[in-house]
Amino acid sequence: MTDTNENEQLLHLVFGGELTDLKEITFRDLENLDVVGIFPNYEAARAAWKSKAQQTVDNAHMRYFVVHLHKFLNPDG
Repeated sequence: MTDTNENEQLLHLVFGGELTDLKEITFRDLENLDVVGIFPNYEAARAAWKSKAQQTVDNAHMRYFVVHLHKFLNPDG
């Protein structure tokens, strides 16, 4: 989905952490998840995600994710 209206807030959360196994999404330490932030659109969230992913490229178990918060806040829209 592409955000076409620049004024529309389609909130996205970027967070990450170290996984216990590369085959599934189970975090090694939930208390130390890295919450990067909440962003007003996908493009801003993707830029933050890409930056954090590049910073942790040496740790194969470190993963960052973009969560489409707007879909949870308004599941019918």
